[in-house]
Amino acid sequence: MTTIVLVRKNNEVVVAGDGQVSMGNTVVKSTASKVRKIEKRDVVAGFAGSTADALTLFERLESKIEKHAGNLSRAAVELAKDWRTDKYLRRLEALMAIGDKENSYIISGTGDVLEPEGDVIGIGSGGNYALAAGKVLMETNMSAEEVAKKAIKVASEICVFTNDNIKILKI
Repeated sequence: MTTIVLVRKNNEVVVAGDGQVSMGNTVVKSTASKVRKIEKRDVVAGFAGSTADALTLFERLESKIEKHAGNLSRAAVELAKDWRTDKYLRRLEALMAIGDKENSYIISGTGDVLEPEGDVIGIGSGGNYALAAGKVLMETNMSAEEVAKKAIKVASEICVFTNDNIKILKI
């Protein structure tokens, strides 16, 4: 359970995530980092779901990006295909929100590679709250980073599986 938001505004791409890790109804950790950056390729990603599963998928995404010379679209499709068809990977439970300077996607284990209609993605238990807040905040003069931070803050006030210990990465 987590909340991730990816915002694209004014030539900035920002991914933000809360820090709460829950097991059932218990908060186990409040300072986890659920966002990562692939420095060489200017790609940011956030993940929701099982941490070990998400880290495995992030490593796979990184290798797919390298294999396809930084082409995020191709890497996302190849990761989704592997995730859906691989005997080991298809049991992994997570969602990923990824973005680079040109593209943003949601990748799921069912083989979905979704490109959002707008410039905001929200995933995880508080994802819809963050998405709604982000869409409204996009109409303000706030920067991408400010929109992402405020969207997670709003989600943390509604979703019991989201806190306001926010980690932000941008490109």
